[in-house]
Amino acid sequence: MSKGREQLRRRLRFYQSAEFRDLAGSLVYEYGDQIRAEAFRSISAGSVSGAGHVPSAPGESPNRDSGALQAGLKVVRTGPLTAEVRAETPYSAPLEFGTSKVAARPFLRPARDKVAAVAEQQFSRKLAREVRKRTR
Repeated sequence: MSKGREQLRRRLRFYQSAEFRDLAGSLVYEYGDQIRAEAFRSISAGSVSGAGHVPSAPGESPNRDSGALQAGLKVVRTGPLTAEVRAETPYSAPLEFGTSKVAARPFLRPARDKVAAVAEQQFSRKLAREVRKRTR
């Protein structure tokens, strides 16, 4: 059997393995954590907590006040190849999407959009590099 054909077989077997699923799943979680970190950063950017707190303008990321919104940002692995970035503070959804009385101050969707463009490329490169390394 040719060397190239044997390498292809090793790679195909690896793609079906639990090791590959774990590798891909850990990369998905890693990018979820990058989204969480970007949302955290956007809430902190230029804001003043406590007595001098100034609310953010509609359409902008909320300004940090008590820190509870940032503390409620979590990444949860929901399956072998899935993860969710969650904002668990009760007022997270009204801030993100707005209400009939308050305009939206999104922080998760802009973070997702900012990270997604770079993450897709990085994900493909990292995964390909690891597959090559593990199937030589």
